[in-house]
Amino acid sequence: MVRITYLALSWLLLLALLTIMVTIPTSEANSNVPAVIVFGDSTVDSGNNNMIATVLKSNFRPYGRDFEGGEPTGRFSNGRVPPDFLAEALGVKSSVPAYLDPAYNIEDFATGVCFASAGTGYDNATSHVLNVIPLWKELEFYKEYQVKLREHLGVEKANHIIREALYLMSLGTNDFLENYYIFPTRRAQFTVTQYQDFLLGIAENFIRELYALGARKLSITGLVPMGCLPLERATNIFGDHACNDEYNNVALGFNAKLENLISKLNRELPQLKAISANAYDIVDDIIKRPSTYEV
Repeated sequence: MVRITYLALSWLLLLALLTIMVTIPTSEANSNVPAVIVFGDSTVDSGNNNMIATVLKSNFRPYGRDFEGGEPTGRFSNGRVPPDFLAEALGVKSSVPAYLDPAYNIEDFATGVCFASAGTGYDNATSHVLNVIPLWKELEFYKEYQVKLREHLGVEKANHIIREALYLMSLGTNDFLENYYIFPTRRAQFTVTQYQDFLLGIAENFIRELYALGARKLSITGLVPMGCLPLERATNIFGDHACNDEYNNVALGFNAKLENLISKLNRELPQLKAISANAYDIVDDIIKRPSTYEV
């Protein structure tokens, strides 16, 4: 999602490190993870939106000022985004390139690739708001990537990378803040609880298809405290610019259901190792105890 990028960079690093700790034993990381493969929104987009017809781009300064070379890359950050930190910590590479970036090719993508698109969500209607890449299209790009990878490395080696790669998913906030609470269509169709279930149904189908394509190690980021994001607080005039508790409660409810879904899929899909990266608690702690994260 878009608005979270205004938070301190420290939460990004913390999220990445958390994912490492709960997903892969540190001593086995290098041997177990040959690639990092990414799906989602602006929290993990490394530049795909630069290549599509949307106004939602970050190809201008001050974006990228702390990235190598000091130039904007399409990442919605002053520097790197969580998958970059994670890939480096795992000894894979220092940054994960965007699939649509013409500066990279299948040789670069063999050790990690990002299909994410800022502004997208689980719901196709969310991606239509700003004309970005829907989640189903991210999966189609991944299927295309698999074909290229097998042609480049051969079937056996490519299948090893596909099976042992760490897959990251980070999305969902846009579905509520850029879609459900802005436009009337989904609110007329679903209560907020029903909409949570609708999104989780899409998530389940996506994960099952990803599993069928060979994925086995998956980290899924839930929702952050949506009501505490800067724009939500800035527009909460009658609430003295405090956090919007309604939005935060929706995020907590969604995350609890996501945890249940992940447990269910781990039981039903042999060899799947899926975990929830708890972004809510990390961001909430940064908001409540900012001095702890001063550098």
